[in-house]
Amino acid sequence: MAADPYATLGVSRGASEAEIKSAYRKLAKELHPDRNKDNPQAAEKFSAATNAYDLLSDKDKRAQFDRGEIDAEGNPTHPFAGGGFSGGRPGREGTHFEFSEAGDIGDIFEGLFGGGGRSTGSSRGPFGGFGRRQAPPRKGADMGYKLAVPFEDAARLDDQRITLSSGKTIDLKLRPGVESGTQMRLTGQGQEGPGGAGDAIVTILVQDHKFFERDGDNIRLDIPIGLDEAVLGAKIKVPTVDGPVMLTVPKNAASGKTLRLKGKGFHKKGGGRGDQLVKLEIDLPEDDKDLAEFVKSWKPGKPQNPRSEFGV
Repeated sequence: MAADPYATLGVSRGASEAEIKSAYRKLAKELHPDRNKDNPQAAEKFSAATNAYDLLSDKDKRAQFDRGEIDAEGNPTHPFAGGGFSGGRPGREGTHFEFSEAGDIGDIFEGLFGGGGRSTGSSRGPFGGFGRRQAPPRKGADMGYKLAVPFEDAARLDDQRITLSSGKTIDLKLRPGVESGTQMRLTGQGQEGPGGAGDAIVTILVQDHKFFERDGDNIRLDIPIGLDEAVLGAKIKVPTVDGPVMLTVPKNAASGKTLRLKGKGFHKKGGGRGDQLVKLEIDLPEDDKDLAEFVKSWKPGKPQNPRSEFGV
C-alpha cells in the first residue's frame, strides 16, 4: 500500500498548490534516476514522489483522497459500495468517482532536466487508478569540456570553435553576460545511451588580459599621459576590445581622473553593452633637468594645498 502522498512529499494536508509543486520539484531534482544511477532506492522514491504529485496536483483527486474516497494510489477505498462504481461512502448517495489521466508534469521535468526527465506515462489500475510509473530509458552520460576564451573575444561575443571527443567540430555562440564559470549545454552531443545521447556541457574560462580588467559589464584601463597632455589637454589614441579610438583628455587633467567610453564593454544579459572606464596616469620623465628647473621657478597663480581634504 502506497504511503500517504502528503508525507511522501513532506508537506502538510493544508499545503497550497505552489507548496506541493515546490516540494515535488525539490524531490524530483534530488532523486531523478539520471542523477542516482547506482542507487535503486532513489528510483523507487522518485516514482513514489511522482505518484504522490500526480494525485495531489489534481484538485478533484486530492479532494477525494482527503474525504477518504480513494487511496494513495488513486483506487476507490470502497469500490463495490452501493453497487457498481458510482457509490461513495455508505449513506452518501449521488457521490460519483471520476478517474482521469494524471496531469502533465513534463513542464516540471523540462525545467529541471532540460526535457530529459519526462515520464513515459502511467499504467491504469483495474478501477481507473494509477499504478507505478515505468522509468524512462536512460540517456547517455553528459560530457564535460573546458574552453579558454580570449578576453576580447568574450567581450565581443566572437564565436568559439570547439572539437568534441567524437571528433565533431562546433562553432559555439557565446551568450551576453558570459564570464568564467558560465556553462553552455550542447544538446545531444554527449555519450550515446538507450534513451538517446547525453549532452556536452562546456564551461567557459575567460582569459586575463595584459592591460584590460573586467569590472562587471565594464572594462577598466589605466592609460599613461604626458605632463603636457595633462596640463594643456589632448586627443590621444587608446585601445578598446573593438579596436583603437580617439579619447579627449581635458585641460588640467589630474592623475587618477577616469573618462568613459560608452558601449565599449561586455555585452549585458538584458541587452546593450557596458562601458570602458579609462583612468589617466600622468607619466613624468626621468631626470629631466629642464623640467626640474622650471618647477623650482614656477609659482602657482593661486596658493593650493592638494592634501587639504585630509586635514593636513
